[in-house]
Formats: sequence, C-alpha cells, structure tokens
Amino acid sequence: MDQLLPSVFNGLILGAFYAVVALGLSLIMNLTGTINLAHTSFLTLAGYLAFSLVLAGSPYWLALILAPLLTVVVGIIAERTLIRPLYGRDPIYSLLLTFGLALVAEEAFRLIWGANGVPFTPPPSLAGTVQLGFMAYPVYRLFIALVLIIVIAALTLFLRGTQFGLRLRAAVLDSEMIAALGTNTQLLYMINFGIGILLAGVAGVLSAGLLGLNPTSGNALLMPAFICVIIGGMGSLLGSIAGGILIGVVIALTTLYIPAASEVSMYILMAVVLSIRPRGLFGEEGLFG
Repeated sequence: MDQLLPSVFNGLILGAFYAVVALGLSLIMNLTGTINLAHTSFLTLAGYLAFSLVLAGSPYWLALILAPLLTVVVGIIAERTLIRPLYGRDPIYSLLLTFGLALVAEEAFRLIWGANGVPFTPPPSLAGTVQLGFMAYPVYRLFIALVLIIVIAALTLFLRGTQFGLRLRAAVLDSEMIAALGTNTQLLYMINFGIGILLAGVAGVLSAGLLGLNPTSGNALLMPAFICVIIGGMGSLLGSIAGGILIGVVIALTTLYIPAASEVSMYILMAVVLSIRPRGLFGEEGLFG
C-alpha cells in the first residue's frame, strides 16, 4: 500500500506525456484525416535539436523553447511538400507516406547524431528530489508535470478562447463551409499541423531528459499515443487527455502489481473500453465514422 500513491502519481505524469503527444496526433487527424506515423519522429528530432543547442552553449531553458519551434519549421516544410497533396484522399496514403518518412528520419538521426544514444542531462537546478509528504519525488518529474499542465491549458484556451481556435474547431466539423465563408483553409491546415508538431516537440525535449535520446527513442511513445486517441474517441481532444491519463495510471498500477503485464495492460484497457463504447469514451462521428 505504501507504493500505491507514488505509483498513481507516476502514472498521472506518464499519462500527461501520452496525452500531449496524443493531442498533436488528434489535432492533425481531426482536421485533415492524416494518420501521422512520423509524429514521434518529430518528437525525437526536437530532443536531438535541444541536445545540439545545449552542446553549442545554449542554456537549457532557451533550448526548451527553440528546439520545438525549429521542429515546427521542419514539420511545416514536410506538410507543404509531402503531406498536403494527400489531403482529401484515403487515409491509407498518408499512413504509408508518414511510415516511410519515419523510416527516413530514423536513418537520418543515425547519420547525424550516431547510432548510439547521447546524454541529455537536465540543468542542475532541476536535479535532486523534493519532499511531497508521502514520498521524496524527483524535481525534474515535477517540472515536466508543470510544463505539460501549462501546455494542455494553453491549448485549451487557444482552441476555445480565440477566433482562430474557433475556426479550427468549425473546420473539423465542416471545412467546405469554412472555405465558403472566406477562410484560407490551406493556411488553417498548415498552422494546425504546426501546432500538432509543436506539442510533439515540447514532449520530445522533456522526454529526452527523462528517458534518454537515441534514433528510436520516440517510437516507445507512438503506440500509447494512438491508443490514447482510440480510447478517448476519434475527434475528441478531451478524450485524448482522458485516454492519456487513464493509460498512464493503468500502466503504473500494473507495473506495481503485475510487472510482466505492464506492456499489454494498455491493449487490454483499449479492448475493454471499445467493447463498452465502440467510439471510445468521448468519440464523435468523424474521421472513421
């Protein structure tokens, strides 16, 4: 029982990680129908860019901001040149394209930064532990939790409190109507894609200091992120957040009581949820409806 509360706490932070990555996936899928299998490649790219910036003398805090923004630039170039021609087509085309893109990115990481992992240590101010009452907890994990909460809150405010956010949400429901009202939908698609990549970039820099950095380090987050979207329900950003938190807690508790089943627990959870609610917890009629 002594380990229960710390495990739940760890699960909430892990779940917030999954939720931020899943939100990026969900934003891109909801608006354009693009199934982005290269999403976590952008996550890994952001980690490597932050590593290179720090190696070149940049403060960690500056790298935490610059690396995701530079990753957005790369993402927008990919969206304009490769992914945009596939809008409106069967999602299988974007799935195949981004699968190939992920393989190319993985080899590019090996060529540029080497096949082995590289060290990316958070600054000394984020080292050590802090006493929470029920346990001593690493400062860096608390910092990650704070950043993820800020990112999720900022995205929610942006989508619900700004004109651009309202247009994005309206375009998900009826992009043709939004275009008929004079909105530049191609610009809308590009910015939406950039926001999705920005979320992956932030998660990439944070995870690099926690999980390490190597050419395939982002792959471990891809499947959990997709399962978050499925459990939460296609078309629902709230569902992606709820799915991420749920998966994180279930994995943490399974690791505590049945370690051998920790990997498979999220698939069992998905099967249980879909058997009760085939469209997921907050699923809407949408992409695959």
